[in-house]
Amino acid sequence: MGVEGTMDYISEFLKKRKRMKKKQMQTVALRVARIDCEGCERKIKHILSSVKGVKSVDVDVKQQKVTVMGYMDPKNVLEAAKSTRKKVELWPYVPYTMVANPYISQAYDKKAPPNMVRKVLDTALVNETTVDDSYTVMFSDENPNSCFIM
Repeated sequence: MGVEGTMDYISEFLKKRKRMKKKQMQTVALRVARIDCEGCERKIKHILSSVKGVKSVDVDVKQQKVTVMGYMDPKNVLEAAKSTRKKVELWPYVPYTMVANPYISQAYDKKAPPNMVRKVLDTALVNETTVDDSYTVMFSDENPNSCFIM
């Protein structure tokens, strides 16, 4: 392996480095049911900190909330949390100032922390009732081809 071999190795290494995407720092909040004792907390913290790219894991036993920060994929964090054999879901609550209509019944939850409401999609709020225009114009006096019933 002479100078040419070394140069080839370095050029391949730099190409691979350019191809690798740098992930952004992310925060993933999870709701983990049944965090009862320090052993459960330690187990969850250990498993989630072993995921590649995780920098810190914070467990809030009172709210049953786990916050994971790092350069990782949220799907990998969710899968790792499910491997603890506990019920795991993404954190369903947001501050009430972040929701367009926090006063609807779908947003309120008795188990929500103070000043928090459930995430509600805006599409669930809108009930579209589109009426076909042909039905409304069918019996109009302005339309000469309309049906005449009278």
